[in-house]
Parts: sequence; structure tokens; C-alpha cells
Amino acid sequence: MQAWRVHELGEPGAVLRLDTVERPDPGPSQVLVRVTGAAANFPDVLMCRGLYQVRPPLPFTPGVEVCGEVVAVGSDVSEIAVGDRVIGGTALPHGGFAEFALMDAAQTFPAPPALDDAEAAALYIGYQTGWFGLHRRAGLKAGETLLVHAAAGGVGSAAIQLGKAAGARVIGVVGGPEKAAYAAKLGADVVIDRRTQDFVEVVKEVTNNRGADVVYDPVGGDVYARSTKCIAFEGRILVVGFAGGEIQTAALNHALVKNYSVVGLHWGLYNAYEPAAVAECHRTLTQLAAEGAIRPLVSERLTLDGIAEGVQRLADGKTVGRVVYAP
Repeated sequence: MQAWRVHELGEPGAVLRLDTVERPDPGPSQVLVRVTGAAANFPDVLMCRGLYQVRPPLPFTPGVEVCGEVVAVGSDVSEIAVGDRVIGGTALPHGGFAEFALMDAAQTFPAPPALDDAEAAALYIGYQTGWFGLHRRAGLKAGETLLVHAAAGGVGSAAIQLGKAAGARVIGVVGGPEKAAYAAKLGADVVIDRRTQDFVEVVKEVTNNRGADVVYDPVGGDVYARSTKCIAFEGRILVVGFAGGEIQTAALNHALVKNYSVVGLHWGLYNAYEPAAVAECHRTLTQLAAEGAIRPLVSERLTLDGIAEGVQRLADGKTVGRVVYAP
């Protein structure tokens, strides 16, 4: 089979190499899938650079979430069968940017019938992150105002749709007119282009100076610091990641004076501590997709040959919406 592999660390476009390799065999608790969709995520970029918390041994194939058709199951797998259409996380080093990928059975779920393969491939990480962040960690309520940074990105776009599904008023912050149009298409009530507008001032204006009840921040750094200037009384700032490259320091005296919370989210820990909650979340997301309340907006469908360039565009911040390998 063919697989994109990283032999040395660096920028994706420079270090990803298309190799011909043996098809892997599933371990006792794994399944092997024929990849029908593999969404590109920022963790894939960070793994290529050697900057992610998960560091698979070289060489490895990135692609942390997939949709696929099961072609083989391990000896201990009983609830997944050959021929099933599934989504979930991959078992590195055999990721999704290949013709076949390995998945741990515990992180493999039925693909939502309402979504095609490319859309389904983009549902697992971003929407699970958004659901746990908004509901379990931030306690978002109907009628509240949700501010989403990087709203045209993978986790941001999911947060917009999940916020709307929860009955919140959603403000999306993006960079550039193309991304602004995408955020509006996702359903954001207010869209702010950070290149031409000050999001702090706009949030204050549209909330009559109250501020946002929940801030969804996958960027960090100065974005976090400035979000503290437009957080509402008893608001919650949800720290999802640091895509901006700077890990901020929270001024806890400011949180005390303004009476807001800073809440962290590491969604992957739920797979270890509460796998039943992850399965229940998947059932909820499947139902929301069936109702038309959520649907990943796939802006680019890559061929196998185009994966390295597509992941590099994601690394450079030049993509809008979800970029998915869709053979």
C-alpha cells in the first residue's frame, strides 16, 4: 500500500514522503480500515514538527482521525465487523494519510449515516472537543453569548455549530474575508475579521458592554489576554490549545477581580478516564447530524498525491474550513 510517512521532523511539506509499505496487521484490540476519508488537523502539523505531546517513533504516518471501511479485526474485537463503516482516532504510527490505517477498537464508532465519508472523517476530534468543552467544562446555556476564536478552523468551526445547537448567540473571530464568509455560513450570528476589527470592542458593543459568557480559545497568547477584557461577569474562558504558538500566563488576580473562570480542556483524557462519556457524546453528535444541526463543512477534498501540500497549507494558516483526504 501507499502511505505518507515522516522520516525526519520539520515542516509537513518538506518531511512527508509517499512510500510503498506493507499493509499493517491489526493487534488484538485493533481494527484495520480502508481509508475513505482522513481529516487534516493541527496536531498532524505539530507531530511532523515534533512539537506535539504524542511523539510516534520515526518513520510514522500522520492523520489522527479517519472514516473507513473495516477490512480486518483483531482477535479480541467482537463488536466491530468486517465491512462496517466507522470513524474515530487512528493508532499511530499507522495514521490516516495512507490507503489503510489502524484504529483502536475502543476509539472506533459507527459513522453517522447523515454524513458522507469526508464529512464523517471531520466529525470525531473537532466536534468531540467542542461538545466536551462547551457542555462539560464551560457549562454553556441557551441564551448565553459564545465567543469563538479561529472560528474558521477545525475546532472553531465545530464550536460555532455546537454553540448554535445549544441555543447560544455565537460570535466568531477570523482572519480575512474568505474565512469571515465561511464562519457566517457555519451559522455565526456575528463575525469579526481580526485583521480590520478589534474583537474586544465589537464584543462589548454587541453585548451592550456585558461581554461574552463563554470564550472558546484554541489560539492562546495575546488572544487569551485580550479575551479577558471582554469576558462577562461569571464568564468562562475555555483554554483549548495554543495554535498561536505562545502559551500564556493567566493573571489570577484579574480573574478574581472580574469574577470569571479559566477552564482547561484536554479532550483526549476522556478516552482514558471516561470512555463511556466519549461513546455517549458520539451518539449525541450522530443525532445532531441526523437533525441537520451540525455538519462539517469540507472546503478541500485532497487526493492521495495532494496530502503533503494540503497539510502544509494548514500549517501556514492558508486553509479555510476542513481539509480532508478523500480517495
